[in-house]
Amino acid sequence: MGEIRLVASDLDGTLLRPDETVSERTRDAIAAARRAGITLVLVTGRPPRSLAPIAARIGLDGIAICANGAVVWDLDAGTMLDTSPLAAELAAGLVHGLRRAIPGVLFAVELERGSGSEAGWTDGTLPPAPEAVEADALELVTGPVVKLLLRHPTVPFAEVARRARDAVGEDAVVTWAGTRIVEISAAGVTKAWALERLCARLGVHREDVVAVGDMENDLAMLAWAGHAVAVANAQQNVLDAADEVTASNLDDGVAQVLERLVAERGARS
Repeated sequence: MGEIRLVASDLDGTLLRPDETVSERTRDAIAAARRAGITLVLVTGRPPRSLAPIAARIGLDGIAICANGAVVWDLDAGTMLDTSPLAAELAAGLVHGLRRAIPGVLFAVELERGSGSEAGWTDGTLPPAPEAVEADALELVTGPVVKLLLRHPTVPFAEVARRARDAVGEDAVVTWAGTRIVEISAAGVTKAWALERLCARLGVHREDVVAVGDMENDLAMLAWAGHAVAVANAQQNVLDAADEVTASNLDDGVAQVLERLVAERGARS
């Protein structure tokens, strides 16, 4: 690697521990990287509303990429800098097509302001978003949709994901950040797409970027970055795609990467 200027890190399963915290070692590594001039960008499937308390615990501000690339968020101001949603008409067409392909499927939506879900979406383990609206999916997608989410109460996740990709085709991007919920964004919108646009604004070349992730929705970002890192707990296709495997999210894998980058930068100076 040359001199790395930016590290793009996924949150859940990568930087965060299961309780949505980070260790003191990770906080220290983030602070040291920033002092060394390395920009750290959070790149997550999460909606912006959940980031403020997490960013405060991590000790991070600046710009974050949310909703798998559909939203660029200013952590300092708490405002949206850019959004690339699904058009309402397309989202409605996707709902119709997915209902035909996966009978009994349930939907939730992330909107530019707020969210909503169908009755039955929350099963006791999926808490509803604050102030989420409950309605039929077609009533929820009457405006731009940041992200369409779907799950099925009985069909195995792998089958839901396969049918969703077949049904959606090239009309949108189908991905996932776990093994329960399929996530759909506008065509071409991925973590990589948003990261490339952000780096262009910052004057950072892809060869100067390290990306770290663990799941399907990180693959495009890992492929784009100059150096791809998977945490040890990543799914197998992410491990296979990475240039390097670091320790798990429970063992400060991202911190270990940052510590090395800071040491390498110090050795050059």
